[in-house]
Amino acid sequence: MMSFLSFFCFSSEAQQFNKLINLERYAAENAALPAQAEGEKRVVFIGNSITEGWVEKDPVFFCSNNYIGRGISGQTSPQLLSRFRQDVINLKPVAVLINIGTNDIAENTGKYDANLTFDNIKSMAELADANGIKVILSSVTPASDYPWRKEIQDVPGQIKALNANIEAYAKAKGFAYVDYFSVMRDENDALKEAYAKDAVHPNLEGYKVMEKTAKEVIDKVIF
Repeated sequence: MMSFLSFFCFSSEAQQFNKLINLERYAAENAALPAQAEGEKRVVFIGNSITEGWVEKDPVFFCSNNYIGRGISGQTSPQLLSRFRQDVINLKPVAVLINIGTNDIAENTGKYDANLTFDNIKSMAELADANGIKVILSSVTPASDYPWRKEIQDVPGQIKALNANIEAYAKAKGFAYVDYFSVMRDENDALKEAYAKDAVHPNLEGYKVMEKTAKEVIDKVIF
């Protein structure tokens, strides 16, 4: 039988996990979304702070294209997978653009396991595909290091390895792929200085590059 102390610790850990998933972040916005009109081309962008910051810095890009941002700062792939049904599938978009992985490498929620991260991305893609949602995978954006986790070694190399797996998987499955990395990297495979405020998070100029890159792929997928 579970002791009171064990039950308390278990409950506290469960609550902490639920807090990390942050299902409340978009609950009200999801509920307020109108039903899709016939022929509507709704696209959900799901990810971490790079996605969340994108909506904040250029909301017109999202509003004018019927794109919905569902990024949460700091999140990793298991957190995205845990809220994927609520923040993607239940919104019934025509397509989803998945961008995740940099915080996994930064070890925001534990030691980085490249296979686990890749499996989580594949699981999200498979969930979307099984629900009739077109899948658009994307590369992790370049970074030289993580200012909040300076001890993480060879960040560019780890990002490139994950991106290679995502791209190969997209090709094998017939999913679309958005390659932010190639158009935003410098000669050292870091994020170009002109595109970032801290070597990780894009500024508006960086987002404009991402917009052009993403929209070209999205338009081919949904039209």
